[in-house]
Amino acid sequence: MLPVEFVNTMRKQLGDQADSLCAALNGPSVTSIRLNDKLDVLTFPCDVEEVPWHEDGYYLAERPQFTLDPFFHSGCYYVQEASSMFIEQILQQYVSRDSIVLDLCAAPGGKSTLISQYLGGEGLLISNEVVRQRVFVLSENIQKWGNGNVLVTHNTAEDFGERTRGLFDCMLIDAPCSGEGMFRKDMDARKEWSVRNVIMCAERQRSIVLEAWDALKPGGVLIYSTCTFNAEENEKNAQWIIESLGAEVLPVKINPSWGITPGSLGYHFYPHLTKGEGFYVCAFRKVEGEAVSFRVRADKHAKQNAHVDFEQDIRQWLQHPDNWAIRQSDRFMIAYPARHKALIDNLSSLLTCVCTGFGLAELRGKGVAPQHSLSMAKDLRKEAFPNVNLTLEQALSYLRTEALTIEGQPFGTLLLTYGGVALGFAKNVGNRCNNLYPNEWRIRKL
Repeated sequence: MLPVEFVNTMRKQLGDQADSLCAALNGPSVTSIRLNDKLDVLTFPCDVEEVPWHEDGYYLAERPQFTLDPFFHSGCYYVQEASSMFIEQILQQYVSRDSIVLDLCAAPGGKSTLISQYLGGEGLLISNEVVRQRVFVLSENIQKWGNGNVLVTHNTAEDFGERTRGLFDCMLIDAPCSGEGMFRKDMDARKEWSVRNVIMCAERQRSIVLEAWDALKPGGVLIYSTCTFNAEENEKNAQWIIESLGAEVLPVKINPSWGITPGSLGYHFYPHLTKGEGFYVCAFRKVEGEAVSFRVRADKHAKQNAHVDFEQDIRQWLQHPDNWAIRQSDRFMIAYPARHKALIDNLSSLLTCVCTGFGLAELRGKGVAPQHSLSMAKDLRKEAFPNVNLTLEQALSYLRTEALTIEGQPFGTLLLTYGGVALGFAKNVGNRCNNLYPNEWRIRKL
């Protein structure tokens, strides 16, 4: 049962269409994925349909058991609500690919992987999550996506507003909300919903925007979104952003066939009209405020040419070694975009960074071994390691971190693949292979 007060609110907001919305919320949910460019073709044995507002988005006719697909674990696609893929349209219309972008409330990472894909090798994304338990899921999904142009951080909105004033060309705030758009997927969301919770969420959303606002440079773009329908958390907050922060609303071009509903401000995705879950989004431009520019300051304590163990060797593991700066901390080496080195070094001292670029190598004994995140990185030079292509049964065994026996391979580090896509590393010690897949990422149940 849908909450009675929610139904009454929708009847006031939508009139005759409210019953159609409620019927859709009591119907089956839609499964959609967004492909990574690691994978050129779809591998699902069911009918697919393209998501019209994102060229890499697809609806699946049925929901497969993703856990049994090694391509899922290697980051070849992300299971993402089709509605939220619409932010790609806003990026294309208003955000250049060399931008510095903040995804403030990023976990579990669907929108961040989309943004990192959009920015490619030019821009930089700071993907942030304030909830500690969720930030590690975010980091895992970012690493599996493999772009390397991301810093995963664990900070508050206030931290960004105070420490990174005027830095960001674009800021996405997918604000924590009352979750009405998830009613047909999540029965707990129905139980937790109340008018009081809606009001509390709306207040919290305004607080988050206000605290982070100074981090957006004048002329920068704010993308504000929720997975809810009500005006309190959507149009009224959009109006507050205009009146209190001096922002202007940006129109977004849409195709009428998509079924997206323009509101008085922003755009609604209603499941009875649009193939996807409930979603609201509004884009703004910051046109007022003190013209404060974030200054990249050199770290006086940093060594300009800091020594990195085995640097010449580990650079050979990369397709484009000159694109990456390498930093060593204790026994670990990480790679991150050389074009943003000064900024990233600066941010690393200002923010709590959970993951920077991707892990490249680790000192072990008198030698060096690749980190697992290197196997996920798109710039991995696969030819640097002996490749072993696994069967489905072997791949699932590897992903469960079980012991492997692989005959006819040289001693040392092997790159294990499935369908030509990297899954991770193993170490051949002769009579067996040590499984090096991260224990915290392993498949626990089949």
